[in-house]
Amino acid sequence: MSEQYPDYMTSEVMAVLSSDPVLAGIIRNGKPLESSRSEDIYFKMLSAIVSQQLSTKAAATIFARFKGLFPDSYPHPHLVLETPDETLRSAGLSFQKIGYVRNVAAFAQGGNLEHSVIDVMEDEALIQHLTQIKGVGRWTVEMLLMFALERSDVLPVDDLGIQNAMKRHYGLEENGRALKARMLDIAENWRPYRTVACKYLWQSLDNSPD
Repeated sequence: MSEQYPDYMTSEVMAVLSSDPVLAGIIRNGKPLESSRSEDIYFKMLSAIVSQQLSTKAAATIFARFKGLFPDSYPHPHLVLETPDETLRSAGLSFQKIGYVRNVAAFAQGGNLEHSVIDVMEDEALIQHLTQIKGVGRWTVEMLLMFALERSDVLPVDDLGIQNAMKRHYGLEENGRALKARMLDIAENWRPYRTVACKYLWQSLDNSPD
């Protein structure tokens, strides 16, 4: 069961974010954030790979089939590596995604996803570490940092939702690099809690008419 954010929503966090009057209004009109923290980064990465370029419903269906291929519905790395392509295809995975989930499994089997490894890395170093895996891009890792690891100061400037929310609330008309530069500039005021700000921005898209 989800729980309210344990560490982020302190008076210090609110004081920093509320110094931006636009963001303060978004937070005031929003709902309390819930924790999404997960200790199983390997499992979250597999889920992210399977979900790429799929609707939420389709991704959930295929990931459930994928999990169902393994004892206790858990795709341990060695089992993923040993399972024939035809079996993985039967769950609905494309050959490209089969390659990607095997890459994640091999990376995990090498001990590269242990918390003793990833917890000591700063955000950018961890992004570089995980994007070594073919099929895992920067955006995917940023989502893992923000949700599974709950790192507090991530700003995914390539995320369309964040771009659209900032365009809407801050009246931005730029696109491409110019837009990202403006986003970074505005978000300087949110440090070191840019993750929290982004989660409220995402939430505001659900609360606002298109």
